[in-house]
Amino acid sequence: MLFVLIVAAALWGVGHLTKAPVRARLMMLGLLYLVILVAHLVLPAGNPLLVATGGSLGEWLVLGALVALVVGYRAGLSRIRARAETVEAQRSAAAPVAATGPFSDEELERYARHITLREIGGGGQRALKEASVLVVGAGGLGAPVLLYLAAAGVGRIGVIDADTVSLSNLQRQVIHSDDRQGMPKVFSAQKAVVALNPHVELRPYNRMLTPEIAEDLFAEYDLIVDGTDTFATRAMVNAAAVATGRPLIAGAISAWEGQLTLYDPAGGAPCMACVFPKAPAPGLSATCAETGVMGALPGVVGAMMALEAVKEITGVGRGLRGRMVIHDALHAETREIGVQRRGDCPVCGDI
Repeated sequence: MLFVLIVAAALWGVGHLTKAPVRARLMMLGLLYLVILVAHLVLPAGNPLLVATGGSLGEWLVLGALVALVVGYRAGLSRIRARAETVEAQRSAAAPVAATGPFSDEELERYARHITLREIGGGGQRALKEASVLVVGAGGLGAPVLLYLAAAGVGRIGVIDADTVSLSNLQRQVIHSDDRQGMPKVFSAQKAVVALNPHVELRPYNRMLTPEIAEDLFAEYDLIVDGTDTFATRAMVNAAAVATGRPLIAGAISAWEGQLTLYDPAGGAPCMACVFPKAPAPGLSATCAETGVMGALPGVVGAMMALEAVKEITGVGRGLRGRMVIHDALHAETREIGVQRRGDCPVCGDI
């Protein structure tokens, strides 16, 4: 028997070296098997060839039957699998691409965990799909806001920023990647959003937000989210939001501390100028570049901003009108303070 195995292995090896087709190599093994059967039929007992091949004729016949059974079984499985694939392909071709209604089958599966929530359901998810949100800034706060708004299925998201991705951003601005250094942040964000959810539209505005364009731009969106890092820019965003009657979710971070609230004078809440009527003294409102910032902090505050945006769009839960949340990451403390409108506010006092 060992002799036969050596001959069979040699035949297979030669076939492999000569790159003979597998079918041809199997035929060579089949011919070897037939030679052994013929030898056992015609040669007398004790013949050296019979001794070398080992076993009796019956054993070789049983071996051949077992091999035939295995080959037949595999062939049958292949035919069944091919038939199943054909039927499935025909069924897929006949099926509609999208389900009837506002969501495709893929969207229903994507947003299933939202739709299952009693507070959101199908109606809330549809409100998200029909909503439009403008995010000011694609940096530390804007990064998680954009990702979570896209993941939530907000139909149209705008982002305005004139900056480009730099290496120092990557410690906290998780929407960008190392290979996109030097790329405008809004286009880097667009790549990430499209990769995450192709069912939403992201409009990138690769320019600085100025008072001349702010009101017209804000008027195109239902909700404004501010993730900028200077008092002057935040004041400009606040003034444009008040002028257009748009609710504004605003966040700020520095070192280990972050805060967020919802400014909306039209809805009874204060605007930023009600809470911060004057710019802070020099040194009291430094940027992240000046004070440093814990990398995960904008992720925490930005995710909370995105959550408040989803609540505002769907109308669920208790929002942040009249309340400001302050998170101290260093001591793992979160506290809340009340904020009110001021009748003499120079920005929203006449609303």
